[in-house]
Amino acid sequence: MKKADVVTFYSRLRDADPEPKGELHYVNPYTLLVAVALSAQATDVGVNKATTPLFKKVKTPEAMVKLGLDGLKDYIKTIGLYNTKAKNVIALSRILIEQHGSVVPNDQAALEALPGVGRKTANVVRNIAFGEPTIAVDTHIFRVSNRTGLAPGKTPLAVEKKLLKVTPAEFALHAHHWLILLGRYVCKARKPDCPNCKVIDVCAFKGKTTLD
Repeated sequence: MKKADVVTFYSRLRDADPEPKGELHYVNPYTLLVAVALSAQATDVGVNKATTPLFKKVKTPEAMVKLGLDGLKDYIKTIGLYNTKAKNVIALSRILIEQHGSVVPNDQAALEALPGVGRKTANVVRNIAFGEPTIAVDTHIFRVSNRTGLAPGKTPLAVEKKLLKVTPAEFALHAHHWLILLGRYVCKARKPDCPNCKVIDVCAFKGKTTLD
């Protein structure tokens, strides 16, 4: 995609949604970290249903450790892979207490060192909690980046690096959310809603859909 088209692409998305927000519910950086960790291979809607009552009781690593593994499982048992996720959340909570003064660090390596926290989760937390211009490449962003020609790449990491390179600084903070929302609601996997896409004229996708 040409540089001018990239600017047009992001400008259109910004005009439609100047202050995009993530769809996961949270009350502070710690609960955001937990929510994002739980959202792996699960829907935001499903995670929110489980964490809404959880976060009324648990807002700190100490409270999570006190709740315990079995107590946490009771809250999140509707989420896929909940047994493994529960173990990771308890373990990362202990590490936050012991190594980081119970504070979620704004540090990529430190976050990725936590159980159940990969590069994508760390990027999401740093973007939303700390306002860092990171881009977490999930399936939606990977699809949009390749399909539109914005930042094609064969792996999520390749796409992330390309996005960071081509995204102008003025759009960097919210690029993550704009691309996710575009992929989730318009540029869908099975049948993209091209007629209602705001960036259809700068998109390189050859299989654009038409109105039925």
